[in-house]
Amino acid sequence: MHVRRVELVDFRSYGRVAVDLEPGVSVLVGQNGMGKTNLIEALGYVATLDSHRVATDAPLVRFGAASAVIRCAIVHDGRELLVELEIVPGKANRARLNRSPVRRPREVLGALRMVLFAPEDLELVRGDPSERRRYLDDLLVARLPRYAGVRADYDRVVKQRNALLRTAYLTRKVGGTRGQDLSTLAVWDQHLAYHGAELLAGRLELAAALGPHLTKAYDAVAAGKSAASITYASRLGENVTPDRPALEAALLARMQERRPAEIERGTTLVGPHRDDLALSLGELPAKGYASHGESWSFALALRLAAYDLLRSDGIEPVLVLDDVFAELDAGRRDRLAALVSDAAQLLVTCAVPEDVPASLHGARFDVTTGSVTRVP
Repeated sequence: MHVRRVELVDFRSYGRVAVDLEPGVSVLVGQNGMGKTNLIEALGYVATLDSHRVATDAPLVRFGAASAVIRCAIVHDGRELLVELEIVPGKANRARLNRSPVRRPREVLGALRMVLFAPEDLELVRGDPSERRRYLDDLLVARLPRYAGVRADYDRVVKQRNALLRTAYLTRKVGGTRGQDLSTLAVWDQHLAYHGAELLAGRLELAAALGPHLTKAYDAVAAGKSAASITYASRLGENVTPDRPALEAALLARMQERRPAEIERGTTLVGPHRDDLALSLGELPAKGYASHGESWSFALALRLAAYDLLRSDGIEPVLVLDDVFAELDAGRRDRLAALVSDAAQLLVTCAVPEDVPASLHGARFDVTTGSVTRVP
């Protein structure tokens, strides 16, 4: 798989730009703030319908414009697919496949499989559990696009259930009865258990498949200095398995158990949205114990593991390294270059060309404000 062409209209700093790409290595060179990451972010949005930098769509639209457009021509197994996304802040985004409208933007998921490593990925190790849950869910959708619907359905149920619990909480705070407005809670319990079990089973299966790739990738990046591992940390306990009916029953039982606390706090306390992915170096958790270099290696290993897992599934994703080499010492740079040199398509951004190992030679593009020019 590779991106043949990407066009942006009113996306971030670009009024209008088109970039033709090829398989193999492409290096985008430009000073900070020139728009290198904006281009990468647009490709990431095609792959995930989300930005790795911001939580909402509004910042993606160039100041003064009403909407932004991303057009991306993707070649997979000799066939080309055109994905078009229109981002409209405050309204529903629109999508087209080969110029034909689709009912929901998430129908384009799977057209572009991409693994992106960026400086923000340090938060996978040092940040909140939400960062690691997002990593798992994005990879789950990249591997099996049907999970986009599962994820959306689960998020919708949690939102509705939280609204119900919040209403009951506020009613009680102003002197109402504890049971008021909770007549439909049992219905939402069933929905949460059903969709939550499906999402949780997918995550458990994914974490089990990802583990060996993670250990191998960290060993390669860090030159065997420590053993890295991951474990899915479910609030249901340590011995959960991806048995969907059993998970559904366990979620229902835990909701009954936690019902008083949920009513007391006005929020949903049970479900995979409360889980984490535990990262370990040897016997110690990576968070809080890993050095800066070890944290970078672990974050990089998580992305490389995702890349290797997709490849083992027969998927050849586009690999993107956004301003990564500047953060690594010479040894890690060379080891990383050796690991990714055979990628079907590798996009690298940098401020200084000398930061990129010479072994990653290929096409070069100079990026300045609002323009991207291929160097002859």
